[in-house]
Amino acid sequence: MMIDIGFLFCYTSRERFELRDRSFMLGTGHSLEKIIDGAVQLKQVRKEELQFGDLVLITTRNSDYSVCVLEDENYIVSGGWFARKGLSPTTVSITGCTWGGSIIKVDTLAACGLRMEFSNRVITTTIRKVRVIRGGSKN
Repeated sequence: MMIDIGFLFCYTSRERFELRDRSFMLGTGHSLEKIIDGAVQLKQVRKEELQFGDLVLITTRNSDYSVCVLEDENYIVSGGWFARKGLSPTTVSITGCTWGGSIIKVDTLAACGLRMEFSNRVITTTIRKVRVIRGGSKN
């Protein structure tokens, strides 16, 4: 199987500052409209962009995760909280990404500046880097 290294993104210091500026939006009375505007500008990996066998490497403030795409919104996840609890690798679904509050982007697997939420209710610290390695299709 041929592996195609997809894309890597992270923030420059200016973008980190701008993100920090926007991250206070929740819980401070900002309108839903402002939150939606900020969401449009996110550097993110949408679930629909991924295929069976793709590998997503995610660095959060405290941990590293590797996420291998399966079928039916399931993923094999290693690292981070799962490794610390002796559960790595494990098969879970990913609910989406949050800003740390109750609003969740269910179409997003990972987005810099947000936190990833797993189906077991584990929420990561803020995502700093995401790398997608294309693994090819199921066939």
